[in-house]
Amino acid sequence: MSSATQLPTRFVSLRDLPVEEHRGRDAMWGVIATEAALFFCLFGAYFYLGNDKARWSINQPPKIYYALIMLAVLLTSSAVLHWGEKQVKRGLYASGRKALLATILIGFGFLALQAFEYLDHWKTLTPYSNSYGSIFYTITTFHAAHLIVGLLILIYALFIPRYGPTLESPFRPYETASLYWHFVDLVWIFIVLILYVIPNLMVHG
Repeated sequence: MSSATQLPTRFVSLRDLPVEEHRGRDAMWGVIATEAALFFCLFGAYFYLGNDKARWSINQPPKIYYALIMLAVLLTSSAVLHWGEKQVKRGLYASGRKALLATILIGFGFLALQAFEYLDHWKTLTPYSNSYGSIFYTITTFHAAHLIVGLLILIYALFIPRYGPTLESPFRPYETASLYWHFVDLVWIFIVLILYVIPNLMVHG
């Protein structure tokens, strides 16, 4: 067929495409499922190594007060961010940004507390002390790395001009960023329970 008889090509505009408001959220759920499997394996390694008492040398369980303070800090951050989500859904974007900024600052506060905890633990336990020290620092530093990623996501969301959904940005950035942050907080609950609370109960209970 000659070019003269070809049908005219109709270009599809972005406005012709359906707006998929939840594609960012669905993608984040996929990321969370992958990361949750990683932490599940790490917790499994923790219990597996704990069965070898010849290599699992722990005279005293880790001090719990730092962990509980950090838990309170993260739960507070999730509460603040959840409040911000509600404000964004109501169209109060300025209040949502303030909540986002407050959550970021609280997150940096958590990292500062963890640095103090590491300095305290390092006096008696290092990653190369034994298998316990190795897995303890592996799990807690992996969580810290995920928290830093969460902070970067929140900072990115903080500077997005509009929270949408819009035709140019159909996903919901505030909801997506919040979902990851709540996951990081949930993981810390399990870390406190498994690495701090249970060992202290076994020794003092």
